[in-house]
Amino acid sequence: MTKSQRLLSLDVLRGLTVAGMILVNNGYGDSFEMLRHAKWNGMTPCDLVFPFFLFIVGISCYLSLSKNNFTPSAPVLRRVIKRTVLLFAIGLFINWFDNAIEGDLLCFGHLRIWAVMQRIALCYFFVSLFALYANHRFTIPAVVGLLAVYTLLLLLGNGYAEDASVNILAQTDLQLFGYDHLYHKSPVDPEGLLGTISGVAHVLIGFYCGKLIKQKDTIGDKALAVFAVGTVCVIAGYLLTYGLPLNKRIWSPSYVLVTCGLAALLQALFINNEEQRAVRSSFLRVFGVNALALYVASELLAILFGHFGISAVIYDTLHSIIIWDKWASLAYALTFVAINYAIGYVLWKRKIFIKL
Repeated sequence: MTKSQRLLSLDVLRGLTVAGMILVNNGYGDSFEMLRHAKWNGMTPCDLVFPFFLFIVGISCYLSLSKNNFTPSAPVLRRVIKRTVLLFAIGLFINWFDNAIEGDLLCFGHLRIWAVMQRIALCYFFVSLFALYANHRFTIPAVVGLLAVYTLLLLLGNGYAEDASVNILAQTDLQLFGYDHLYHKSPVDPEGLLGTISGVAHVLIGFYCGKLIKQKDTIGDKALAVFAVGTVCVIAGYLLTYGLPLNKRIWSPSYVLVTCGLAALLQALFINNEEQRAVRSSFLRVFGVNALALYVASELLAILFGHFGISAVIYDTLHSIIIWDKWASLAYALTFVAINYAIGYVLWKRKIFIKL
């Protein structure tokens, strides 16, 4: 496998994941249950998209930093810090924009601190430091150690309690950041501070798969190695559910292992079948080469559509043709994905690649 081919398979997985993120985030009205996040314990297909992206962040982190032989030079550290700050700031901007467009420009007293981009930023930062300063032989021990520590926090701190008043994750965010700066649609902020512990373990699993992809010589060996990791993770994760149920809201250890395992299995499939039409799909590559930029664009576009009533107009038009609520909601979500694809296609054709 050449370098470009290998990156093609990663772009395809990244593109599929970002298209999925946009799809599940933009249902309108009464959407299918499978396109909604599980309310607490359990997992729906919707709960796969963000963890898949964090897994990809880990692979990308290895491939990117390997270009400098993981040497912690001043330029490399500046790039890591700059990217971390940029990703975190973009996340804050999205949260601010959601309030500002409604006229609340000075919403800093109740601006939500955490969200998807902030989780990506912190996980990227800590895994980059690991990549630059730690021996990579300790990647799996680091994953096990982080998940063990997080498990203890959950068990000793009522982490599975669907009650913010006793849940250590909710209480930590509440005490450190205050109620007004948190997410209020679930007992805990799903991208809160303590959940970053398991999030880093999540990205480290992707990092380990990146190492295997880089070091193995043949396509078959690469695919087999990543497939093996995926199989072990899925089995271990489901075994762990007997004591630690799957839970996206708290980013449970079982959730980390199962979702990383499924992502690894899919990545192995793409590596092993790169000549198939699905993997060469320009649709997925359009999303893959500008993944974060299109995700951010979709978030801002969704806010604009909601504020100016565009979402309602599109949905009502679709609903006048599709009488079933859930199918009309899905049609709206697919339309929104198509709009973002159009943006990405223009960038792709003009060879504009926005790296965030």
